Amino acid sequence: MPDARTPAQIEADIVRRREELAVTLDEIGVRMHPGTIIGDARAKVASKVDQTAGRAYVAANRLVSEVRSRFVTEEGVPRLERIVPAAMLTVGVVGLLAMSARRRKD
Repeated sequence: MPDARTPAQIEADIVRRREELAVTLDEIGVRMHPGTIIGDARAKVASKVDQTAGRAYVAANRLVSEVRSRFVTEEGVPRLERIVPAAMLTVGVVGLLAMSARRRKD
């Protein structure tokens, strides 16, 4: 089946395809430009950092809520039976660390 197009139609088709190729090459040029590649990489890193920071915030918030629930009742009243031993333990550990640092210094 021979091509029934006229020379003018063939030339128009060639012009159209050249324009399409030019657009495609321009797109490739933009995508492969170092600035575009760096910008895309920065955007991906920023997205991951935001996602990781969001997860860290949620985890920290959950941890704080759990610790708070151990030392404060639902009404907001401090639970002294838990606070006093924890405070004493903290003071003891800090004291031991201070004594250890002093011994190393001497």
